[in-house]
Amino acid sequence: MPAAPPASAPAPAGAAGRGAHRTPPARPRPLDVTLAAGEDAGLGLLGQAGMVAVRVADLARREPGAGGRTALTAAGTGKIRTGDVVVFCKPVAIAPAVVRRDGQVQAAGHPADHARLGVAEDRLDELCGTPGMIDEIAAAVTLDGKVKGSARRAMTPALAIRFTLLMTLMPADYSEVMQALLGDLALVPWQRRYRVPTATVASTWREAVGPGPLQRLRDRLLAGIDAEHRQHDYRAVTVGDLDACSIDGSLTRAPDTPANREAFGSAGTANDSSPYPQLRELRCSHASTRSALAVVTGPSGAAAGGARDKGEAEQALLDKVLRDCPQVFTPARLWIMDRNFPGAPRIQRMLATGTHVLIRVKSDIPLRRTGEFLTDGSYLAEISGGGVTLTVRVIEYTITVAGQDAPELFALITDLLDHAAYPAEALAAAYHWRWIGSESCLKEAKSAISGAGPSTGAMLRSQSPALIAQEHAAWVAATELARAAARAAAAIAVPAGKGKRAGQAVHPREISFTAARRAVITSTRSGAATASLPSQLTEANRHAILAGLARRRVDTDRNRHRDRKTKARPGFPPGGPRLATTTAPAEISVCGHIAA
Repeated sequence: MPAAPPASAPAPAGAAGRGAHRTPPARPRPLDVTLAAGEDAGLGLLGQAGMVAVRVADLARREPGAGGRTALTAAGTGKIRTGDVVVFCKPVAIAPAVVRRDGQVQAAGHPADHARLGVAEDRLDELCGTPGMIDEIAAAVTLDGKVKGSARRAMTPALAIRFTLLMTLMPADYSEVMQALLGDLALVPWQRRYRVPTATVASTWREAVGPGPLQRLRDRLLAGIDAEHRQHDYRAVTVGDLDACSIDGSLTRAPDTPANREAFGSAGTANDSSPYPQLRELRCSHASTRSALAVVTGPSGAAAGGARDKGEAEQALLDKVLRDCPQVFTPARLWIMDRNFPGAPRIQRMLATGTHVLIRVKSDIPLRRTGEFLTDGSYLAEISGGGVTLTVRVIEYTITVAGQDAPELFALITDLLDHAAYPAEALAAAYHWRWIGSESCLKEAKSAISGAGPSTGAMLRSQSPALIAQEHAAWVAATELARAAARAAAAIAVPAGKGKRAGQAVHPREISFTAARRAVITSTRSGAATASLPSQLTEANRHAILAGLARRRVDTDRNRHRDRKTKARPGFPPGGPRLATTTAPAEISVCGHIAA
């Protein structure tokens, strides 16, 4: 039979403008699926219909022998008439048939070759411009640990990568995640009997794959997201002609194992008595879409064994991202940062990339005014430190909410010295987007791993530093794919007919992140985009999923304000690391009558 048609080349980047998304690259078929001309025409019909109707009277099955596995077949092509009992079948996979001597009909191939991550993998291939991005990375994997050799097993490197990505969107146990990934593929009567990999098998394969492939996948994806944001105007806040972006750090807890505590340490205590070790990350985000453009990580505290006397602070991580990801610091972006970052040498290094900054400064940092107040109320000043002196523009302002003044003064510095092009009021209003771009971005992402670890709240689940690095890279990639699905849904969304945004184009931040995450899980579990299905069918499924997601919107710009206080009291007092646990049977003593 002729070879399967080649995958199409990546489509060129779309024109700038909201909704101008690229067509997803054609998904490569599994290597064991080749089609003749007539079969290809039949797949075209299947792609148009999406369902197969077979009369129950036409179904046939040869009685299998002991342990036999077979699919029912259609014994004829009788015309379906009104009143006939019909079975409507959803296509799961398309594979060459293997017919046994006793008539059993089975499928050639391996379910791992067909499993895909639904709409998330469509967006991954589109952003990277490479059909089968995960398979390309998996092909270069060198397995380590207990998995050796090249024999076909229950898992493959590509399936392990997809499993790890899906795991970070589902705070469920390994078995449930694997069931969701394989879906109905596990029910197909494969030529070689297939059982869904157990949690132990999945864990072994995660160790064998290691962190490198997921980190490469994350870097390719973030580069694609960066390129997408340069090509599309996603701005929800206007700061002259600049894109508002934000930088902030965050701590994520990890299981309390000796290896994790040695690798990551903990923050907030001088003696490493925090209940769990913590990984510190620094995330550079696009404020309007909350999409990550670059992420770097480091330990949060000293090593438990003394090999490291302190962790990497957010300032050190900012130096790292300037060194490792200089491409995101472009002249078209304004980076908004909180009070933790300023330092004249660091600001100078940022400005040397050609980018722009808007930074809140602490009250104890001296700013020497060098001129009169400008017409917008700002003024020029010098900031010094580390042998470096910079001229900056200072914007000082206060906030009033519902007639009440906020109890603090805000002081911002920026390299944007043109007060006519960048008025003080516009810059002051833009600072609010640091919270939207960073704080909300991180809280959304952490909702995906809430309850995943051995404690409540957001927490990674891996027991070793290497697997923490792998899981963190997968978590960043998976949550960004959910946001990418939300952007694709916003591009086809119908504007609201009433309300404050009536008639306006739907912005990606209006699409619920939780709904996007669930859409990714649902499209994976339903097998709506397995690799062997016709492109017409997967396109139709993809459009249906995105159209449904486009209706899941949240109310933005509500101008709500509340003190930073919790409404719930913790049920138990906080505990430190290594809480004492007693293992012993409980003894029951029945109370009796007290003798007089």
